[in-house]
Amino acid sequence: MRFCLIVMFLLSSFSLASAACQGREITEGVYKPPVCVPIEAKRIVTLDPLLTLGLLIELEAPVVATPYMAIQDEQVLNAVKQAKMVDLGNPREPSLERVAALKPDLIIGSTEGHAAIYETVSKIAPTVFLDHTEWKIYRQRIARITGREGVADDALAAYETRVAAIRERMKDKALTVSTVRFAPGRFVVFLDGPAAYAPFSVLHEAGVKRTAYETVTDGTIVKRPDWEELANLDGDILLYVSASGFESGPDDALEKEVTNNPLWQLLPAVQNGRAHRVDRATWQSFHGIASAHRILDDIERYILADR
Repeated sequence: MRFCLIVMFLLSSFSLASAACQGREITEGVYKPPVCVPIEAKRIVTLDPLLTLGLLIELEAPVVATPYMAIQDEQVLNAVKQAKMVDLGNPREPSLERVAALKPDLIIGSTEGHAAIYETVSKIAPTVFLDHTEWKIYRQRIARITGREGVADDALAAYETRVAAIRERMKDKALTVSTVRFAPGRFVVFLDGPAAYAPFSVLHEAGVKRTAYETVTDGTIVKRPDWEELANLDGDILLYVSASGFESGPDDALEKEVTNNPLWQLLPAVQNGRAHRVDRATWQSFHGIASAHRILDDIERYILADR
């Protein structure tokens, strides 16, 4: 009898919690579900100035503030300034005082980047921190959270058509592609796998084959090889990003330091003149459909056009 009463109490509590939500209840792919969000948010703050911000802009959502510091894509930065979004400073430590002063009706961030401040932020306004997932699924979730389903679907359909055409052309290319990011004192290799970061998910969708070292079947997102392990990047073509930090000023010096090293010069693609530097904003600050098209541009430029 006592067990039955406990179960009935829990069920009734859940029903009351559900009934208390006067908006839309989000249960999938978010931190600490369920989360109740407004049916139609009017003032959105995003703590994530990368994929989340880019998708919100593409979905024409009413964003009033975001951190400026990590925005490297000029088009996105121009859109942010044109909309007169308030700058929240450092995305790792956004100004919560500015967030509170704006009186938002919805706050969006990432579980990975912002879980530590969830309890504080969620006292300001309904707060949704999204879990990492494939970028188009992520887009669907943001569209549902903000009530923007159906917005920019034509743009997504155009991308799907283009990537399918490129995938068909890639079938004739019997080659592998390696990728790496230079960072101060280390290398970062974003992997091809179920949890691939968005640009590398686009590579996969376009039919680009990565090396065995760069392909996984689990949820691993990156590897951090040392100089000796760098030899595993033995793809026929090598695409690399030089990204020294938030500021791009030291990128050229970092590139020179790495590419002058004899171990770098031993890589097959380097020896064959098939190593290409690609844009850091496109490959490290993915913002949505426009960024995906730039990845496809590089596939056509460096892979499909390869001899």
